[in-house]
Parts: sequence; C-alpha cells; structure tokens
Amino acid sequence: MRLMTVHAHPDDESSKGAATMARYAAAGADVLVVTCTGGERGDVLNPRLDTPEVRANLPEIRRREMARASEILGVRQRFLGFRDSGLTDDPPADSFARQPLGTAVDRLVEVIREFRPDVLVTYDETGGYPHPDHIRTHQVAVAAFDAVAETPWQIAKLYYLATLTKEWFQAMHDALTARGLDSGMAEVLAELPDTHTPITTRIHCADQFDTRDRALLAHETQVGPDNPFLRHPRDVEREVWPTEDYVLARSLVPADLPEDDLFAGITAAAADPA
Repeated sequence: MRLMTVHAHPDDESSKGAATMARYAAAGADVLVVTCTGGERGDVLNPRLDTPEVRANLPEIRRREMARASEILGVRQRFLGFRDSGLTDDPPADSFARQPLGTAVDRLVEVIREFRPDVLVTYDETGGYPHPDHIRTHQVAVAAFDAVAETPWQIAKLYYLATLTKEWFQAMHDALTARGLDSGMAEVLAELPDTHTPITTRIHCADQFDTRDRALLAHETQVGPDNPFLRHPRDVEREVWPTEDYVLARSLVPADLPEDDLFAGITAAAADPA
C-alpha cells in the first residue's frame, strides 16, 4: 500500500499526522511526504538557535531537519520546489501562494505518476490555519487528485487532516486539569472557534507518539524542548486521545464509516493493478 501526504512546510508533517505515517511505515506501507515549500521565510522559533548564522543558512538547515525527521518516521520525502510565502496577507511574487495553480498541480501530478499512491492526505479548505501556503497546499492537492481521476494513476481515497481540533484541545485540557495539572491550553481554547469537526476516520497510533515527538524535535529551528505541545504527559494523551483523526473527503471505493484504517476498502488488486 502507498500513502502520500502533502504538506506546506518542513515540520508540518511531524506536527500533523506523523504518528499515523510512522504506524503505516512500520507495518510495511510505502509512505511519501511531499513538502510544497522549503520553509525559507519561516521564523526561527527556537530561541537557542535564533542567530544570524542560522538565519543566513535557514533553507539548508530546514532541509537537513526534514531529512532527519523523515528518517525517524521511516518515510520518504520530496520537495515540490516552491518558495515559502511567509505568514502574510501579501505574499511575495516569487512565493508558492502566488504561483499559478496549474504550475503547482502539474508538479504534484508528476510525483503522483511516479509514486502512484492509493491514499492522499492533505489539509482541508481552511489549511488548518490561515497561512497562505497551507490554503494553497489544499487547493493544489485536491486539484491534483481530480487531475489523475480516470487515469492509470487514479488515487482511491482523499483525506483531510483533523488533528489538533478544538475537541482534542478540550479533551486534553479537561483530562489534565482533572489530574491537577496545568494544561497550558486555556488560551488556545479561548481563541478556537466553536466548531465541530466531522471526523470519519480514527487511526490508533498511541504506540507511535514517541516517534512523532522525536520527528518534531528534529525540526530544531521550529521546535524547542519547551514547546507547548510537548508539555503534557504522553500517558495522559494515550489514555484520553490515542488516535490521529481524519475526514474522508472523497472515495472511489466503497466506504463503510466510521473507519479505523486509511486503506479500508482498497483491495490488493485495486492497490496494485497489473
């Protein structure tokens, strides 16, 4: 089985769905992360590494971090070759968000033809949060999924990530405070809109949370040891929310919802046609 996940920047793959990828990779699936940009315009979020030398070499450093995270997760990785847009309402002209949609779709379709995924995972139309590269990544991935429909490279299923939802934050906050622990999530909860995520698919991957965390920490310029996401005890997370969650956006095979497997409904014959 072949799983492709499409992300905007290096580190996005390790904070969104990484335990799922590690689980499938360990089980023998071929997993490919496609990273649309190099994260060149990202901030250095780890104060220890916020130096002129690091900033001057950030593109190369982020590539090395990405390679290390991929090794930890046991997955393959490809850069699509576009430049980071930065977190702005007015991205530079050379940025990913400003490129013609067809240009980016053509590049992703080339990767799809080479890798031939059975399942594609990306962000929903909000991008997960309103970064222009995340929104563009959604648009490109969905358009590429459609572009290969009814071709030899047709993808059976398209999923949107539903990680770090308000429901997750609320459940973790309640569990931590019930144990007398400071969750550190009250401020986030206050800012998140009161919406419900229609989760269709829950992947049990608590055994891979340590792998996920190590992959995230490999992105040293973006994640320090004091990162808020790394504060809560993992035994609490394993007990309260042992899954990573998804929304099945499109399926070309019969789907019996809810699911606990991204490859549900995909037969071996459909996954590897003659």
